[in-house]
Amino acid sequence: MRSATSVPDDRWVVVDVETSGLKANRDRVLSVAALTLDDHGRVASEMSTLVNPGCDPGPVHIHKLTPARLAGAPRFEDIAPQLMSMLDGRTMVAHNASFDHGFLKLESMRAGLDMPTRQRLCTLALSRRLQPDLSNHKLSTLAAHWKVMQSRAHDAYDDAHVLAQIFTHSSRLARSLDLPLPVVTCSDRLTLYPDSIPRTQCPWENPGRLDVAHGLVQGMRVVISGETRIPRLRLAEQLTEAGLDVMNSVSRYTSVVVCTDPASESVKVTRARSQGIPVITEHVLHDLVRVVRPGTRKGPRNPVVATMPLPAPSAAPWATRRVLVMGGSHAESVLMRSRLIQLGATPAVNLSAGVTDILLLSHGDGDPRMPRVRERQLTTLSSIDVDRALNLDEVTPRVEVTTRPSMAPLVPRGGVVDLPENTTVVTVDASWRAADTDPIAVDVVAFLTTADEVVSSDEDFVFYNAPSTSDGAVVLSLDGDSEQGVRIDLSVVPDDIERIVIAAAIENEHTFGDVGAVSISLSTPESRIATAVLDAATTERSLILTEIYRRGTAWRCRAVGQGYDDGLADLATRYGVVVDD
Repeated sequence: MRSATSVPDDRWVVVDVETSGLKANRDRVLSVAALTLDDHGRVASEMSTLVNPGCDPGPVHIHKLTPARLAGAPRFEDIAPQLMSMLDGRTMVAHNASFDHGFLKLESMRAGLDMPTRQRLCTLALSRRLQPDLSNHKLSTLAAHWKVMQSRAHDAYDDAHVLAQIFTHSSRLARSLDLPLPVVTCSDRLTLYPDSIPRTQCPWENPGRLDVAHGLVQGMRVVISGETRIPRLRLAEQLTEAGLDVMNSVSRYTSVVVCTDPASESVKVTRARSQGIPVITEHVLHDLVRVVRPGTRKGPRNPVVATMPLPAPSAAPWATRRVLVMGGSHAESVLMRSRLIQLGATPAVNLSAGVTDILLLSHGDGDPRMPRVRERQLTTLSSIDVDRALNLDEVTPRVEVTTRPSMAPLVPRGGVVDLPENTTVVTVDASWRAADTDPIAVDVVAFLTTADEVVSSDEDFVFYNAPSTSDGAVVLSLDGDSEQGVRIDLSVVPDDIERIVIAAAIENEHTFGDVGAVSISLSTPESRIATAVLDAATTERSLILTEIYRRGTAWRCRAVGQGYDDGLADLATRYGVVVDD
């Protein structure tokens, strides 16, 4: 374990953890490093230690932490006092901060401690806000961009030192642009739930509800409620091996609910009774599972050849420009952003490092960001310049911007693109204007829908209280006050899911008219695929951003931009989620 003496003004603590897996409620911390530093990047105190998790360390080929290396390490509860002292009163900084915070929060709960972190900052969100000219926002890519030496990837101590330098460079750039840092308040929503059952692909079609007299059929959906004589996960494995589809929540597709007491008033049993779904005891289940009748295998999907290639980045006259609109009314801004899109330019939502031009509307020259615009010598445009470019098909004379290879094609509202062949993981990230004070709270959510355009169970609704599906197919991944996103692993999306709807909602008096333009980025781990800029009108409190949907064996993405005046609860109800009062 390394340590040093603290000095004043170290208000940040940079943290990195290595873990045995990706789920905080199931996997454990294997090593942790923490550095406290001030606004100038000076390290004040540090610690780094291995942690004996008391379990299999998982992907040793990635983190190189073998059982032998971890055997003599301290337990988390042994290193927790020093770590909690470093976290106390400071803002936690991490790359994908919700991941690191989630693991440390649950490890603290297991140790019977209160994690004192009240604020965190995600450097992934910070990088997306700054928009440097990069193909992706990986730690290694940012290290190369800022010329930071990275010696041992996936080593918590080395990664923490690399991240501290990246954060220092990035925060200085943000200050030079008058961009607020994406600091968010840590939620207390995390709890140690009972073991949830990971969803697994069932090769059999759902034959419907159980008729006890005729027995179980392969493909039937089984939900387990409450305590069971056989441990829940082991029982789920036995049922899966028998060809049954084990789920965590009750829906109209559920075939049977299993619980110790069928007269229970649990939420699952109550919901099952209200929908006429059979409820049986574990004893009855064991009798029935001895003979499970053959089911009907799901048929293969017909392949479809992609017919909608991505537009070429240089196809439009202003394709190399990222333009920020300043001034004007909401209606004027919406109109001019739509005209910029017609020209192929990408409207910006913040004065980021990637902005090339400023479009000044009425009173735009009084915008408090104008001194930074002048310092950077950015080109300023007027609405006349945009109209001339559209009407006369010519660009206002100016110094041309060199083509930027990392700028992704811009997709108009309603536009569709095919995901590249063999794509397995994509992220959909949304961002909007960052505010110094009173940022508007926007929640990005996802619905996994079947062919009838509703969820098959409540666990197919991903939101702040349930940030991941049980199989990890869809996960909330970006953590900023004006940046949020969703990571989708297409390789494990269940076969019966036809569409993944990404939406956003506001649960207070604000509307998306107050938010302004919402920028969408569609990316693989290596590069951006496409971008879109969506402008709602004035009254919407919920907004469908994009849809990722199947086309035979391929996947497509549509930029939607459809708004509704009601909030998240009504939006969820429309997609078949049962919303408790």
